[in-house]
Amino acid sequence: MAKKRENREQLEFFGGKLGLTGIFARRFDLFGIEIPAAGIAIVVGLVLIAVTVWGIIFTRAPNNITEHIEHRYAITDPQFLRSMSVLLGPPLLPGNNVQELINGDEIFPAMLAGIRSAKKTITFESYIYWSGKTGKDFSQALAERARAGVKVHVLLDWAGSHKADQDSINEMGRAGVQILKFHKPQWSRFRHLNQRTHRKLLVVDGTVGFTGGVGIADNWNGNAQDPGHWRDTHFRVEGPVVAQLQGAFSDNWTKATGEVLHGDAYFPEVKPAGSLPAQMFKSSVEGGAESMQLMYLLTLAAAARSIDLSMAYFIPDDLTMDHLIAAIKRGVKVRIILPGGHTDSHLVRSASRAQWGRILASGGEIYEYQPTMFHCKVLIVDAAWVSVGSTNFDSRSFRLNAEANLNVFDPQFARRQVAQFEEDLKRSKRVTYEEWKDRALYLKAWDHVVAFFGPQL
Repeated sequence: MAKKRENREQLEFFGGKLGLTGIFARRFDLFGIEIPAAGIAIVVGLVLIAVTVWGIIFTRAPNNITEHIEHRYAITDPQFLRSMSVLLGPPLLPGNNVQELINGDEIFPAMLAGIRSAKKTITFESYIYWSGKTGKDFSQALAERARAGVKVHVLLDWAGSHKADQDSINEMGRAGVQILKFHKPQWSRFRHLNQRTHRKLLVVDGTVGFTGGVGIADNWNGNAQDPGHWRDTHFRVEGPVVAQLQGAFSDNWTKATGEVLHGDAYFPEVKPAGSLPAQMFKSSVEGGAESMQLMYLLTLAAAARSIDLSMAYFIPDDLTMDHLIAAIKRGVKVRIILPGGHTDSHLVRSASRAQWGRILASGGEIYEYQPTMFHCKVLIVDAAWVSVGSTNFDSRSFRLNAEANLNVFDPQFARRQVAQFEEDLKRSKRVTYEEWKDRALYLKAWDHVVAFFGPQL
């Protein structure tokens, strides 16, 4: 039983002294150790503050999708396209041309050429924007266009761009680029601190767009030839769907600034540039955090023959995992390529690995990319439907981040993506169920500990 005694005390606190009287001056004798009441109060207060902050920042948006979606029609059934256009929206628009760009050697020159060709407007949104040659190349190109009179709007995620070179940011600002950080910490928006924009969008004159998985950093340079040069895929887009890319950018721009971008300079009449039906699908906490997950679940539920998934971060929740397993059980061939030992997040790899057992035991195939970090985010279903963009297969993308994916329905386009998937497969190592089950005990324990925090990774 603890004994208490009253006295007048001074408590040292951060180098100063607090005069204490009354109950706060008391000391409690606990197991032979004298503990000041004021100290206990401070510790309890700090714990309560930490718990409150954790609850405010790290609580996920509620998930309104709780029931399994049954397989009622295939990807090639017109009903699937109606569901994607009407149930989820926006509609699939015909007349588009989409060209894949493989790794930095193809991605960055195409994006920079697009920026340098701008005559009226540039809208650019990115999660990662780091210092280095690549970041400087983009800053200089954007600044040059702003000095030429082009309206340039740049939206960078505050957390993802923390490594940005401030001199380059300042150069853009002096040139007239309107540049903002998304969800920069503010007391009035404290609860949004954990909600990031993960979108990767570039739109030039409202007629040419770029989207995919790439970040603006030197890590993406080259051709995935070694661990210092990452593997990724980006896409150049022309046609009516570019207006939807612009709409996705404008969505976050308005939230960040209150300004509405409109008019012919941003949304011109765009004529057909090809034959591909496509839609730009977006999600955010404010606009319906679960909509991106619903899009993925409907796609998995419609699969009839194959699911080929290239994914940088793979920590599916139980409902998403159930849809993958259900697809395997009805005869769908499921192949998944993930990062291997060369990864930018070993914690994510561990949390992901904890969940592989169900997929492997059911007959699904998991591969780890060997040469370098694998940052692709591409889903191909039945060699007909392709979804590409910023979205990862995890709760952060499904319920916290602002994301944007381009969906394309075309067998010929899909076959090109399958061919690239097969090339990546050649540079990957298959993980067997026996290898997964027999991994070291300490790895199993660590994987499951980390998996507990998976929704926040």
